[in-house]
Amino acid sequence: MSDFISAKEVAVKWNISQRRVAVLCAENRIDGAIMVGNMWVIPKNAKKPVDKRTLRYANKKIVELKPFVKWVGGKSQLIGELEKYLPPVGEKVLTKYAEPMVGGGALLFAVLAKFSIKQIYISDINSELINAYNAVKFNVETLIQSLTDIQSEYLKLDETERKNFYYCARNKYNSLELNEQTKIEKATLFIFLNKTCFNGLYRVNKKGQFNVPMGAYKKPVICDEKNLRNVSKALKNVTIVCGDYSLSKEFIDKNTFVYLDPPYRPISETSSFTAYSANAFDDAEQIRLARFIDEINAVGAKIVLSNSDPQNDNPEDTFFEELYKAYKINKVEALRMINSNSDKRGKIKELLICN
Repeated sequence: MSDFISAKEVAVKWNISQRRVAVLCAENRIDGAIMVGNMWVIPKNAKKPVDKRTLRYANKKIVELKPFVKWVGGKSQLIGELEKYLPPVGEKVLTKYAEPMVGGGALLFAVLAKFSIKQIYISDINSELINAYNAVKFNVETLIQSLTDIQSEYLKLDETERKNFYYCARNKYNSLELNEQTKIEKATLFIFLNKTCFNGLYRVNKKGQFNVPMGAYKKPVICDEKNLRNVSKALKNVTIVCGDYSLSKEFIDKNTFVYLDPPYRPISETSSFTAYSANAFDDAEQIRLARFIDEINAVGAKIVLSNSDPQNDNPEDTFFEELYKAYKINKVEALRMINSNSDKRGKIKELLICN
């Protein structure tokens, strides 16, 4: 056996995990590997197989994609952490992706840019957001022209004129009923307000009216033509649904990676600053979501859920520990950008919960 080395030695040599070496051996992807007792041994001159994840990129140009709207709580800063949960293909082949509370879609666009996944499903209860996604998907050139016009008009105004323009646009947005005739205008106003309002926040009152004040941006990019066209192409084979996350249950199966990013549970009495729809996502809704996760976990889907860590402010708050005691709960660092108290902005812990 002098011409063979152990799986541990191969793992060091190829800079991969010992477990990964065992998987490659079991899949007969290392020539000459044999089982001796309860361990694998590999020929010294064996070549490292090409990782199947590399094959997913083959002949596919990776296009830069980014969310076309700003979204408070968006996951751009956590993409590196979230991508760690995408399983290596050698361990479990995932052919479907679902993001049933899509928001700004930071992880969605990272997946679309890097991976070839056969079926993708996204949804959100926010009809205005979904209308914007559909406008980008189906009518991107018309949308670009409309956004270019409003951007050109807005940027040439002075501060006082911009303020008047913004609030007139907000009033029009709130009074305009969303239908087939108004869908492009509504999407244009939605994106304009998103790019010029305070911190890109989407908040509505109990009547469902957008009520975020104007932000302070000298030269906001309202129309990013290149990204909008790239996003439009990437969305062509994506199923886009307006509705509750529970509707995705029919799509999800054992070959699906599911990412859920619900409205976060407030971590203090003063942090409940946003409402994405007229209906509050309270603890009862958090519990309903947990039951849904139990259901899709039962069919074998790979699940990742993000949420706030209430122990940032109250170490005794075990709400999520109890709710997700059957799952793995990991804490990661994130930046809290919005708080009425500037001293409380900065790094905090967030939860990534997975099965």
